[in-house]
Amino acid sequence: MRYVGPDNPEDTLATLIEFGPDEGAFFETRFTSLEEGKQYTPQQKTFWLNLHGLGNVELLKYVGRRFNLHPLVMEDILNTEQRPKVEVYAGYLFIIARLVHLEEGDQLGSEQIAIVLGRGFVLTFQEKPTGTFNSIRESLKNAQSQIRKLGADYLVYSLLDKLVDRYFGVVEKLGERIELVDDDIAAGPVPEHMNEIQNLRRALLYLKRGLWPTREVVNVMQRDDPDFFHAETQLYLRDVYDHTVQLIESTEALRDLVGSLQDTYLALQSNRMNLQMRMLTAVTTIFMPLSLVAGIYGMNFDNMPELHWQDGYFLVLGAMGILAAGLIGYFKLRRWF
Repeated sequence: MRYVGPDNPEDTLATLIEFGPDEGAFFETRFTSLEEGKQYTPQQKTFWLNLHGLGNVELLKYVGRRFNLHPLVMEDILNTEQRPKVEVYAGYLFIIARLVHLEEGDQLGSEQIAIVLGRGFVLTFQEKPTGTFNSIRESLKNAQSQIRKLGADYLVYSLLDKLVDRYFGVVEKLGERIELVDDDIAAGPVPEHMNEIQNLRRALLYLKRGLWPTREVVNVMQRDDPDFFHAETQLYLRDVYDHTVQLIESTEALRDLVGSLQDTYLALQSNRMNLQMRMLTAVTTIFMPLSLVAGIYGMNFDNMPELHWQDGYFLVLGAMGILAAGLIGYFKLRRWF
């Protein structure tokens, strides 16, 4: 086992890991410049070259020429908005996958991961170093690990398995968020809840759009002939395929829950509106006869005997109070209040 490279990982442009089935057949080298890469000669037949960032165009062009990558492949690597896919070229397999993550405010984001599987080598192109594959690097240091024994195709399986597993964490967090929104709506719906529901709906739709093509990518690879994946590795790819199917089903279930949340929110809002309208109607009904009485005695006719009663004012007020109390009692009896 040997490591060569800078002490500061942020200075790293590319990481080369060479490995084999033997005990000491592990070498890790980090490059900070293109010249270092040109002067280096791999010592093992199987290696993994990981490039961090896509801003160094000269480095990408050199890697493309060094491994005879098709211009369309280089174009897809630089265009980071590609959907997951797999394409077969002469001598290598080209795979596009997405690394999903939750950003601040529960906003869903993703990063493109481009993978090239050739005869005894794997190339990966990341937009930025995220540490997602650190566990795979640690596993490569162990001579007894499956990656060391099965080689480059199993390494690609491990990378895809790690990317798919990230979806589980995102789906779990979205599920927890849906439960919190559900509890908040039950406590009392407010307009902000509808914004949260729409954000969750968009996030789940984004997940679905990433998972469906990922499932097709894994399905194609597990049915591949032995050109790139050995029979034993194809068995592991079936497990990744099952995980993608499980994730799709979980995402669909969460989308149904979000739909029911929206229905619940609208129903509670409608019920609240009905209660308010019923209250306003009851109040209006109570004051209508009182307004009628006040309107009658507010007329300016001379021939109104009650106008000259000494206690007429108090009698009318008392009658109006009794009328209002009777209507209130009737409404409470009918449970309109």
